[in-house]
Amino acid sequence: MNDKGRALNKLEGTEKELQFYKNLISQLPFSFSYRDAEMGMQLDKGNDEYYSIFYNEEIQQTKLSHIDKKLEDLPFIEIENFLEPILDLVPHHIVFIDKKGVVTLCNLQACKDLHKSKEDIVGRHIRDLLQIPDEKINLLETLKSEKAIVNREILDKNYGINNTRIIRGPDGNIQRVIGVFHFLNGIKEAEKAALAGRIAAGIAHEIRNPLTTVRGFLQILQSNSDKVTADLFKTLLIPEIDRANKIISDFLRIAKPAEITTEEIKVKEFIYDYLGKFLNSEALLHNIVIEYETNPDILHCSFQVNREELLQVFINLLQNSLQAAGSAELQIQLKAERAGDDIRFTFKDNGKGISESIIDHIFDPFFTTKDEGTGLGLSVSQKIIENYNGTMDVFSDSSGTSFIIDLPISNPENGINYHSPRR
Repeated sequence: MNDKGRALNKLEGTEKELQFYKNLISQLPFSFSYRDAEMGMQLDKGNDEYYSIFYNEEIQQTKLSHIDKKLEDLPFIEIENFLEPILDLVPHHIVFIDKKGVVTLCNLQACKDLHKSKEDIVGRHIRDLLQIPDEKINLLETLKSEKAIVNREILDKNYGINNTRIIRGPDGNIQRVIGVFHFLNGIKEAEKAALAGRIAAGIAHEIRNPLTTVRGFLQILQSNSDKVTADLFKTLLIPEIDRANKIISDFLRIAKPAEITTEEIKVKEFIYDYLGKFLNSEALLHNIVIEYETNPDILHCSFQVNREELLQVFINLLQNSLQAAGSAELQIQLKAERAGDDIRFTFKDNGKGISESIIDHIFDPFFTTKDEGTGLGLSVSQKIIENYNGTMDVFSDSSGTSFIIDLPISNPENGINYHSPRR
């Protein structure tokens, strides 16, 4: 075959590869826009079968299944470089491998869910990314069998739906194998959590009913008993019933929150007239130092909460700080400032800090490192904040721990925009 014939075959193979990518774009179930300033081109895909290509601000409307414009002969790596920013917008895993099983392209979603960077993945064998035997890797199966996989359900630690496709070169040999993985771990875990919550809430209600009955009979027996027995009822039996009932109440607040009454309250009023009185009394009782730092522009901002619930959050944080206090005098700083359209409360102590090995679990229900305690305080606190469309995060090191609470401002632009709590 002469040089002209080989060039024509190469061009035909490149156009076939590009047609493959156009067909791939047509299957994406969402719209997007991608612009390359250096090439002077922009791709806009809508929800229908058409997309628009802009060449130096000129619109060319093109049907995905029929491309009339002939594209120049491009090396395969340049095609991947062109596609990579587009594929980074896709909320599923997309991985390209060559005929040796080496990853040549990996989109951001795959990197995010697998907790790796592109530098850790591209240029290395696919097994280094998935950390499973070769015979269980669908991309390698397709590479070996030369048969595409369609909608295969994956049931290992990474649950989802997998598809693979083959790209061949002008000589008919495999150039790339593409894998698209619909990652469903989050959906599966959410469904399990919702089911567990419904079951647990039902069990908690069933336990609470006999506890109420037992408490009532203990009160009757207490009134008809001698002093020693009555003291036993008063100091041990009834308090333990009440403690069990509180654990159930806290758990139900997480699993199945109840409707509550909210009010609009100003930051100044909440900190200095309500929360401050409690914190100051606790400071005297436990001999601790509490400092307040409030940005003047936040004091008259309002937010929509139940003040007693929010007070409970700060009570839980204070108890956490007291239990984590080191040998030095415990110092607590409460800071209020504006963060966009949110009020940001920072509750910081100078305690021993939280170990890096457990900090990711401190908001988990029933997780605790203390001999006494239910492990529900921080879980309940986070749930309360989330119910007001807010967020609660934690940062900790050897110098202490900071809890960051963001709550939406009711009037961010001097207008009223109430945020109803989620229930």
